[in-house]
Amino acid sequence: MDQVASQATLSKIERVATAAPTTANIKSQFVNTNQRRQRFGTHLTLDGYGASVERLNDMHRVFAALNNVPDLLNMKKIITPYVVHYPGNGKKDRGGYSGMVMIAESHISIHTFPDARFVSIDVYTCQGSLEIGTAMKFFQREFGVKEWEKHVIKRGTKYPLSL
Repeated sequence: MDQVASQATLSKIERVATAAPTTANIKSQFVNTNQRRQRFGTHLTLDGYGASVERLNDMHRVFAALNNVPDLLNMKKIITPYVVHYPGNGKKDRGGYSGMVMIAESHISIHTFPDARFVSIDVYTCQGSLEIGTAMKFFQREFGVKEWEKHVIKRGTKYPLSL
């Protein structure tokens, strides 16, 4: 009786073992290793030095820049830009204007620090390309930036082309 029961158990284990998926089979069920990928977006960060105090301290200029740059970069605004004055924290940040505009492709933000003649700008887009030179020239003209620190970050580098 024990031998028959053991034989039946062994037979059941063999069936399960041969039907059990291998690591490669499991991976192929959940991960398409042949799937084409693209980056999700491009995030341009610009830090501008030596900018015009007057231009950085002009709320209307910050608003106009946020209102006009999406069209220049072939992006679609989905809200009117929003700009606020911040008086500063009495330490490193002595105040300025901060503004942003949401675009269908993501967002654009500007933070001015007139006393330091500094502007910090983010342009994040999930569209296929970003005209970095065009953006830099536009912001240089708007704020009189003398020197740029630029970073281009590729976002979502494993984002699938198709789901």
